[in-house]
Amino acid sequence: MGNSSRFVINAIGKGGETYYTHCKNKQELHQWISEHKEKLSMNDLKIIDRSKNPILRLLNIIK
Repeated sequence: MGNSSRFVINAIGKGGETYYTHCKNKQELHQWISEHKEKLSMNDLKIIDRSKNPILRLLNIIK
């Protein structure tokens, strides 16, 4: 069985909580963020797009 999730979310909450979840598409991603926006520290929100070319992901980390 393959993993069908496209986005990986790693976030830290305002109270120190750690959030780690997967989303299948952009709509699900935006819905999860809007549901948890009050609890999240938006500066510590990291979203990884698994369908993005690995070289482009590396260039985004360097910036």
